[in-house]
Amino acid sequence: MLKKPKILVVGSFMMDLIASAPRVPNMGETVIGTAFRTAPGGKGANQAVQCARLGAQVTMAGCVGSDAFGKEMTETAKASGVDVSRVKISDKSSSGVGNIQLEVTEHGAQNRILVVPGANYDLTPDDLAWLKDGVKQFDLVMLQLELTMPVTKFVAKCAHDAGVPVMLNPAPAAALDADLLSCVTYLSPNEHEASLLTGLPLRADDSGVNEEDLEKVSAALRAKGVDKVMITLGGNGSVVCAADGIHHTACVKMSDVKDPTAAGDSFVAAFCTGVTAGLAESEALAFASHTAAITVCGMGAMPSLPTVDKVQDLLRERGYAGFDLAELDALK
Repeated sequence: MLKKPKILVVGSFMMDLIASAPRVPNMGETVIGTAFRTAPGGKGANQAVQCARLGAQVTMAGCVGSDAFGKEMTETAKASGVDVSRVKISDKSSSGVGNIQLEVTEHGAQNRILVVPGANYDLTPDDLAWLKDGVKQFDLVMLQLELTMPVTKFVAKCAHDAGVPVMLNPAPAAALDADLLSCVTYLSPNEHEASLLTGLPLRADDSGVNEEDLEKVSAALRAKGVDKVMITLGGNGSVVCAADGIHHTACVKMSDVKDPTAAGDSFVAAFCTGVTAGLAESEALAFASHTAAITVCGMGAMPSLPTVDKVQDLLRERGYAGFDLAELDALK
C-alpha cells in the first residue's frame, strides 16, 4: 500500500527566460527567434513542484529576491501544493534567472542554459539551523548544486546524521568532496555529469550505452562513498548502480517532444516520490521515466510538470504492468 511521503527540497528558484529559434547563434552571430516566454523554474523548485503534483507532501527551503519574479515563483510553487514557509526573501540580490536558448527543429528540441544564481546564493547554513532537529520529520531530502556548497554540505550532513535519506542531483556539475558524498544515499547525474565527476568516458550510440564504460563510471562513483548511483542516459533510459549490480530502465519515447528543459528534474522528483511512497526502485524508475516523458511534451519548466493522474494514464496507455496502477490513487 502506497503512502503520501514527506519530502524536503532545499534548492534553487530560477525564472526561466526562454527564447526559441530554429538554431542557436554562433559566437558573434545574431539569429532571429520564433518565440519568447518566461516560466518559473530552478532545479530545486522544479523538483519540489513535481513531487507535490505527484502527491507528496513537500516543503521547499530556498531564497528569492524581493521582486516580481520572486513573488511569481513562490506563488506558483505554493499553488502546486508546496509549503514555501521556509523560503527566505532577500533584499540583497534579485531573484535567480535561467537564460534558455531552445533550438527547435523537425528532429526535436535541444537547449542551452545560462544560469545567474542571484538570491539563491544568499541562503546560508544559519537560515537552515532548524534542520538540526526538524529534518527528522521528512522521509527524504533532495538537493542539487544551484545553491552554495556550504549550504548543500550542511543540509546533507543534518539529514545523514538524523538517518534521513539524501538525494543529490549534481547539476550543474561541480567537484564533490568525500565529506559530502559520504552523506548521500542517491547520486543522480546525467551521463555528461557522471563523466565529469569521474574523469572517465561514458560513450553511447544508437545501440545503447557502452556497458564497460558504465561499469567503470558507476564503480568510481560508488567508491567515493555513495550508496546508490542513478544515471540518466537520455534516449538510452536510465540505470541504478548499487552493490547488487546495474539495473536498466528503458526510455519512454514520445512523438511530440517540445522542450527538454525540466526533464531531468521531473525524472529525479518522480523517482524520489515513488521510492518514498513505497514503490520498489525498479518500479520508481518506470514511474519516473513515464513522468519525464510527459514533461518533455510541454513548454517551460514548471508548466510542463505532470500530475499523478496524467502519469497514471500514460502508464496504462503504454501497458505498464510492474505494479497495480490503482495503487497510485493513494497519492491523489
